[in-house]
Amino acid sequence: MKFYVFIIFLFFAAGCSEEKVQPSVNTSLQISKLPAQESWDDTVFFSDSGNTKAILYAKHLKMYDSPQETLLDTITVKFFNPAGQQTTTLTSNKGKVNDLTKDLYAIDSVVAVNDSGVTLRTQELMWKNKDRKIVSDKFVTITSPKERVQGFGFKSDESLKNYTIYNITYVTRLDTTNNSKLKNKN
Repeated sequence: MKFYVFIIFLFFAAGCSEEKVQPSVNTSLQISKLPAQESWDDTVFFSDSGNTKAILYAKHLKMYDSPQETLLDTITVKFFNPAGQQTTTLTSNKGKVNDLTKDLYAIDSVVAVNDSGVTLRTQELMWKNKDRKIVSDKFVTITSPKERVQGFGFKSDESLKNYTIYNITYVTRLDTTNNSKLKNKN
């Protein structure tokens, strides 16, 4: 028993030294460069007068006070028409939301698909919250059931039903009659 008391006494004595240990402080860290909020697997709703305009899903979200923006990783955005029906789904590896205007910038491997099968592919685009338009000044490819169009510069409604490519570099008509003949043979 005396042996155990002696061991306990040694532990207490070892912990009662006069030397104070000061933690190291990283002075190169700038607090203003850190996000004000950060979250994972987040959902953000864009609405107006109680109507959902879009729902954004992000794997990682970082909100900054200056500049007022939110950076996003691995995003999916679902757009809705005024009747509340989903019209388009947009995905990208990265994104950014201007917290003042609520405009969304999709960056890196951007793909948007509407409910009619029209697919847009580009490296960057912007969804303008105010007028619900999608724009890009980058190279885009649009594939519909009837054609594939490529070019630089693009503007569309968010449902990808009424779009314009400004500098067309390639157009091909997709032969739907051969596809239907092949389907009938199988």
